[in-house]
Amino acid sequence: MAGSEAAWQAAHMGVPVVLHEMRPKVGTFAHQTGLLGEMVCSNSFRSDDDEQNAVGLLHWEMRAANGLIMQTADTHRLPAGGALAVDRDPFAQAVTDALMAHPNVRVDHGEITELPTEGRWIIATGPLTSASLGQAVAAETGADALAFFDAIAPIVYFDSIDMSKAWMQSRYDKGENEEERTAYLNCPMDRDQYENFIDALIAADKTEFHEGEAAGYFDGCLPIEVMAERGRETLRFGPMKPVGLTNPHQPDVKPYAVVQLRRDNKLGTLYNIVGFQTKMKYGAQADVFKSIPGLENARFARLGGIHRNTFLNSPSLLDGQMRLRSRPNIRFAGQITGVEGYVESAAMGLLAGRLAAAEILGQPITLPPDCTATGALITHITGGAEAKTFQPMNVNFGLFPPVEGLKGGRRGRKDRYKAYTDRAKAAWKTWLGGAALDAA
Repeated sequence: MAGSEAAWQAAHMGVPVVLHEMRPKVGTFAHQTGLLGEMVCSNSFRSDDDEQNAVGLLHWEMRAANGLIMQTADTHRLPAGGALAVDRDPFAQAVTDALMAHPNVRVDHGEITELPTEGRWIIATGPLTSASLGQAVAAETGADALAFFDAIAPIVYFDSIDMSKAWMQSRYDKGENEEERTAYLNCPMDRDQYENFIDALIAADKTEFHEGEAAGYFDGCLPIEVMAERGRETLRFGPMKPVGLTNPHQPDVKPYAVVQLRRDNKLGTLYNIVGFQTKMKYGAQADVFKSIPGLENARFARLGGIHRNTFLNSPSLLDGQMRLRSRPNIRFAGQITGVEGYVESAAMGLLAGRLAAAEILGQPITLPPDCTATGALITHITGGAEAKTFQPMNVNFGLFPPVEGLKGGRRGRKDRYKAYTDRAKAAWKTWLGGAALDAA
């Protein structure tokens, strides 16, 4: 998705493009064809509501920017209520045909096994990067591995957490300043709550890995239900240990266990549940995690999971224009940069293609404002997220700068989301019109 969109955008700006695709000469366990737009796991681009949903807003931005993926999805859409679903095979064929027919695009079917030293490149290999190229990237970036079962913990919207039960405190009040001493959000449990939580974890429905994904876990990313199965007290002496913490709501009562959440972005709008990587199915996750005191009404920006993935630690490795800091002739785009989902991947391809073409043509390099969906994503992956805890992320309003003066709570959510989208659309139109913006 990202490579196709990047090639399309650069070609439309007048830049000759060679699109390298290793399939069908070199396949993956998931792909079945050599088509450029093949979808391997879903026919849905999720919500198409561009006034109340962040991914729908991203659809709108890509349509406004002459995005190939969205144009083709609209042509081959299927009935799906408020979602954008597509007929997968005709969709992939149409993406391929459009690129093959473009006078500025040449498709070369063959594997790239090393990082190129000459010319300008965009690497958009997604979660199934070939072993040889993955090894080349790992050697350049110093990463121990790029293809592995990564640990993804749930992320909660801060404004959905009940702070009459939770509190802010780092363990043992560690930190040189107030921000560091209150870096964690804590949810206490008594013994009965903890025992019920362990029972729910063990009994919950869980997913199994697919064929071709046979690999062990790293010790640092064991699913919480696996830890619970090793002993009922394992979590209480691991990520849920209650030591070094005092509940200001009940200072004389020592919690039996504590669930900690850590801020996941600089805005403080998203919080990651520490150590809660899981194989539970999504419905089970919501039920189990909402049993945690303070999270009864939690809204999730992302649910947890463990799966095979290939992605960079983009906040530490990429600059604000998506270039590899150690080799600025190479940009990365798509899921390998740490965005999650077809739409988000294609959006990063759209932006990478435009940035690369502008650089080649000697045009001013501009970045979309962070109040747009595309701008919020690139801001997140190139510096807005914490590098130490960086994990793939879908677009969501928690990545956007808040709109001041809006009422909070569930009743105010509709107005708040509409304010986000109105602001984003105006800024996106200005950016497409060539407003003078400083590149990060």
